[in-house]
Amino acid sequence: MNFHTLKDLQLKGKRVLLRADLNVPAQRSKVTDTTRIDRLKPTIDYLRAAGAKVLILSHFGRPEGEQNPEMSLAFMLPTLEECWQTSVRFAPDCIGEKARQAAESLQDGEILLLENVRFHKGEKANDPAFIKELASLGDIYVNDAFSAAHRAHASTEGLARILPSAAGLLMEKELKALDAALENPQRPVAAITGGSKISSKLNVLNNLINKVDYLILGGGMANTFMNAKGINVGASLCEHDMAEEARTIMKNAGKHGCEIILPIDCVTVKELRIDAPHKIVPANEIPADEMAIDIGPQSINSISKKLQSCKTLLWNGPMGVFEIKPFDTGTNALAREAARLTKENGLVSVAGGGDTTAALENAGCSDQFTYISTAGGAFLEWLEGKTLPGIAALDPSNKKAA
Repeated sequence: MNFHTLKDLQLKGKRVLLRADLNVPAQRSKVTDTTRIDRLKPTIDYLRAAGAKVLILSHFGRPEGEQNPEMSLAFMLPTLEECWQTSVRFAPDCIGEKARQAAESLQDGEILLLENVRFHKGEKANDPAFIKELASLGDIYVNDAFSAAHRAHASTEGLARILPSAAGLLMEKELKALDAALENPQRPVAAITGGSKISSKLNVLNNLINKVDYLILGGGMANTFMNAKGINVGASLCEHDMAEEARTIMKNAGKHGCEIILPIDCVTVKELRIDAPHKIVPANEIPADEMAIDIGPQSINSISKKLQSCKTLLWNGPMGVFEIKPFDTGTNALAREAARLTKENGLVSVAGGGDTTAALENAGCSDQFTYISTAGGAFLEWLEGKTLPGIAALDPSNKKAA
């Protein structure tokens, strides 16, 4: 990773185009989760203290290049001002005369929120003309939106190539955490990967077996691997048509010295509902009319012992149907053990993905991991080993003339 940070820039009096991700959950023009907004505050504070004039670029929803009032960013102003404890101005467009006038009137330390960049087709098309119009508003480009870095759009990739650019504090923290988790980790490294399907995570699994020492599988994904080994998984969620792919992954894992860890025992039910009657059975004795929906106590103990020998943990996906109690037991137990090891043993614990974040919050330890990414698609593409366009563009060697 080769990129400049905010500390490398002269910011006083400069107009900074800050790419943020304000594509936040909202209902009836009210923000319902301020996590991404809160995480931007350190960068906002730094830029203001340095005397920069901050112009925020973001998308919201999928307006498909059309001016859609329902996807305007204007409704966010009160929430931004409350979370950041400062006033925020608004421009009704991100290019053109109104945007230019608003940008030119900014004083040092002031913030201007520009209208949804996806109101213009040039954003998703990464159109050079649109990039130049955006670039004309600022002197410096700062990307603090890792969650949008897998898109080669004008505001995530194009601007970084023609303006002096750097990673924001959130982006810098994210990149360092991901580097410590997978690219240059302390070993042994374990990865916990769960969820319903392996078909959606084939590339993730194929990359992880090259990188980690232990690949711990849970959820429907584990059922598919058990089925591939000839174990009858009863009525459990299972991709029977992915058996050959699972066997290939297990074979390749062995070649790379990666141990794949599957459940020893499971919690099974006949119907999936809150407090459904359930029992614990060995993983190879799942009744034909029942489904495995969580890992059992033997699995929890075995995996916990394995984690105690590790120095790095990467987590993506729950161990079972954590949304329905009490079938969050396995996920909760491992999450709390990882949190304990992080605090007491210095385990480097990095987690990401929508279900993962929700699962760790449910376990009450989302603030006890080394780092939790709020990115969805970008985090998964990074797990797949892909080069993210928004990150590659921050490399100073990738600059091109405006």
